[in-house]
Amino acid sequence: MHLFRMPAPVRRLFSDCLWTMPATSQTLYLTFDDGPIPEETPFVLETLAAYQAKATFFCVGDNVVRHPAVARQVLAAGHRLANHTFHHVSGWSRSRASYLAEVDECQQALDALRPAPDVRPLMRPPYGRITRPLVRELKPSYQVVMWDTLTCDYDRTFAPEECLRAAFHYTRPGSIVVFHDSLKASRNMRYVLPRYLAHYARLGYQFASL
Repeated sequence: MHLFRMPAPVRRLFSDCLWTMPATSQTLYLTFDDGPIPEETPFVLETLAAYQAKATFFCVGDNVVRHPAVARQVLAAGHRLANHTFHHVSGWSRSRASYLAEVDECQQALDALRPAPDVRPLMRPPYGRITRPLVRELKPSYQVVMWDTLTCDYDRTFAPEECLRAAFHYTRPGSIVVFHDSLKASRNMRYVLPRYLAHYARLGYQFASL
């Protein structure tokens, strides 16, 4: 079973997290998890540029350290970098101290790229796996961001055409939409992203970073 949108009870339980943006205009908020990597992130940047689209990249800190030039390309193109822990770890399997250290290490890698750190950085838990106590710990320093529409591009058993149809079905004005700039997601993401952008651009939508 593919879960494209979290059930309402889960969203209520984690109401301190950001799930969607106000639906006051035809704006979508594309996000990309797990990069940056030289194999996939430049394709994403080129595709976004073709539609004058801005996005938010939830980066794995280890990838930022390994590929700082790619991360700087994201910033130079006017997109936002955000926190996805240093080693892409689950909040369900790590101790509180270990998980918070992962978040802090990732943020240090991101801050090293910028002359001025974000006033309140964005953080997305890998796999969406986090606990309420961890959200409370993070809240004073971070905005924890979840999503409204998950494309499931990372699932290789999911046909690209199905992935695109589902993304269309679940997208609404103000949706926070998850893609992945990762090798695992490459086939589906490279098929879905340009078609998704073209479809919503024709409908008059804009694409903004968070």
